[in-house]
Amino acid sequence: MLLQDMRYAWRSLTKTPGFTAIAVSCLALGIGINTTIFSVVDGVMLQPYPYKDPQQIAVLNGRNQRLHVNRGNISYADYKDFRDQSATVASLAAFSRRSLTISDSSSEPTRYDGCTVTWNLFSLLGQPPALGRDFGPDDDRPGAEPVIMLSHEVWQTRYGGDAGVVGRAINVNGRPHTIIGVMPPRFAFPETQRLWVPIAEYGEKMSRDERSTQVFARLKPGVTLDQVSTDMNGIATRLAAAYPVNRDWSTFVRPLSDWMLPPQPRLIIMMMMGAVTLVLLIACSNVANLLLARASVRHREISIRSALGAGRFRIVRQLLTEAIMIGVFSAPLGFVVAWAGLQVLDSSIPPDSVPYFIHWSLNARSLAYTIAIAVGTGIVFGIVPAFQATGTSLQESLREGGRGATGERRAWVRNTLVVAQVGLALILLIGSSLFIRSFLNLQGAAIGFDTAPLMTMRFYLPGQAYEPGDAKARRVEDIVRRTEALPGVQNAFASNFIPFSGGGNDGGVIVEGKPVERGQEIHVAFIGATPHLRQTLGVSILRGRDLTDSEGATRSAVALINQTMAKRLWADEDPIGRRFRLDSQQTPDWFTVIGVLADFRHYQGSSDDEIMPAAYVPYPFEPTLNTGISIRVAAGDPAAISAAVREQIRLSDAALPVFQVSTMEDLRQRSFWQFRLFGIMFFLFGAIALVLASIGVYGVLSYSVSQRTQEIGVRVALGAARADVLRLIVGQGVKLAAVGIVLGIAGAFGVTPAARSVLYNVTPTDPLSFSAVAAFLLLVALTASYIPARRAMAVDPLIAMRNE
Repeated sequence: MLLQDMRYAWRSLTKTPGFTAIAVSCLALGIGINTTIFSVVDGVMLQPYPYKDPQQIAVLNGRNQRLHVNRGNISYADYKDFRDQSATVASLAAFSRRSLTISDSSSEPTRYDGCTVTWNLFSLLGQPPALGRDFGPDDDRPGAEPVIMLSHEVWQTRYGGDAGVVGRAINVNGRPHTIIGVMPPRFAFPETQRLWVPIAEYGEKMSRDERSTQVFARLKPGVTLDQVSTDMNGIATRLAAAYPVNRDWSTFVRPLSDWMLPPQPRLIIMMMMGAVTLVLLIACSNVANLLLARASVRHREISIRSALGAGRFRIVRQLLTEAIMIGVFSAPLGFVVAWAGLQVLDSSIPPDSVPYFIHWSLNARSLAYTIAIAVGTGIVFGIVPAFQATGTSLQESLREGGRGATGERRAWVRNTLVVAQVGLALILLIGSSLFIRSFLNLQGAAIGFDTAPLMTMRFYLPGQAYEPGDAKARRVEDIVRRTEALPGVQNAFASNFIPFSGGGNDGGVIVEGKPVERGQEIHVAFIGATPHLRQTLGVSILRGRDLTDSEGATRSAVALINQTMAKRLWADEDPIGRRFRLDSQQTPDWFTVIGVLADFRHYQGSSDDEIMPAAYVPYPFEPTLNTGISIRVAAGDPAAISAAVREQIRLSDAALPVFQVSTMEDLRQRSFWQFRLFGIMFFLFGAIALVLASIGVYGVLSYSVSQRTQEIGVRVALGAARADVLRLIVGQGVKLAAVGIVLGIAGAFGVTPAARSVLYNVTPTDPLSFSAVAAFLLLVALTASYIPARRAMAVDPLIAMRNE
């Protein structure tokens, strides 16, 4: 009997190809974008993390309420105390991100994102190497022979997948290391790292207040997170009593899943899933309206089948079979839409912006989801039309005759569906407007300098030769001097930071002559830079003077500050000549303010990225292994100078790897790529919803005109003008749209506040977005209403009466 229903449904659908094509297309769009976002949800939230028993792994963070640190790292020295004193964890492992440079005969020196790790980290994660051996306790102690673990990618790209690489000696940061193993494909712990070395070599040199170590814990069987938290806070209390630098520091223990997927990305993904669900509901409403209209045309057929003995359930099953087949027909096309959607998504994300453990694709789960949602939506949009079509008595259907109409008393179902479509479309369009405006606000935000003529790159200063700070300063000075001598280069400066790319230091500030309560110090960005920062970026000096070349080459305790720092620390005073220092033992010098620079942004892309107070001091005070250089060119494409700058760095020291070569504008654009992605995705969702809602309004009014042909003919025969007919039909469409808009605005007011944290310079209830989207949607509804209204105006009363 099921096969009989399916054969009949096939004949019925192929006999009306226009109806079938429209229904399948509408549904395929909804199913396709749902499968796209489901694939992302599957890759980010549903697939198990690639570790052994991840639910038994916890993450240990430092917390300092005085410094407003809630999820900070801890020091290596503290890690060892936690490891030795804890009674609730089976093992404790630690790691710290670090740049690592390989130099050997196989290729030129290359810098990689790497990690220093404790010997037991990979065993805690349950991730043994694919080739060679894991780290052992003897590898992770001071004075041990240096060893290194490679990622599968480095093994393939640098060493051609040679199995004999294990045991080979290579130079890492200027020191000989022995390769002991290769990790499995795609492994890049913690996010995008490619090399791993034991932590002891670096950790033992760190002071207790250098909090750069992340700690993982594997819980003992039967132990809860609360018990671990109590245990760790007890140890932290003892450490705070024993060491002054640990005062005010406690710990915060959280599950691994919270560390791997923070709340904001989780919120964004769920918002996108909610948005595509709304699109699917709109598509289902559209197809349901089409089926209602089609059922009206088939009413006489259904009544005759009923008269011949078919029960209501039998007819409903037949109609549901047709609806489910429409859903099944939509699935392959929806899968194609999903594939295209993932291509758009992947192309919008910069390389190495997504952690290695997150991977989405159209896999077996995506296929199963597509099929399930196709069948499920077939039932959802088919159930109401099926019962509507079988709810009229035989006598009534035969009396209605060839018109095949169900009567205006059933029009409320179709009208309700249209109102729902308009309301849902409005919510999506408002969300789309908010995200697009956020992106445009970022795109046009004033950053304080012109990025167009600027080129940037980083170089790494590895090895014992650069361990003294003055050796770094001399090399950096030589590279800047060589770069500024290049034809076409106006100015250049090197620094421990590059705008929009990160770096620099920060800390609380103590102002001479202004005592402040401990913990209430104003935090400032603390940047070490060579001279010509102001000229390179094109930032004006508002007061005082610039840094001289001689001051920049030595540890002259002078500083340029930005306008924000001047206002925060010396609101009604002249800051020139005033002195300050950082509240840290690493930088105890008192700096004299010699000039005030106009504000410019270091970062962009946050909803709360107010310009931070900043101080710029001579580079020798903040020499770093990872140093950036920014170059201003006189004319043309700044990227054209990159090869020449690379060559000058190579001539200065051939062992220095150069990386992250980029124009400043590209850096700026990448700093808010998430907002561009949200704007693109929600624009697509909103555009699809708008098209579907327009089709819904048009379809309902077209059907209404076809059903009211006799009524319209009578009105015209009794003297109604064409303008009256136009107002009648358009008024019906506008009323439906207006009700949907009102309901949609109410829904949007309830939904959009959840997006507050991912918006930039626009409020979740922005009046402009709400009013503009409502007006636009009303105009679209008016246009969709006008087309069937024109057809109604052309009705000839004689022909209409004769047809009846």
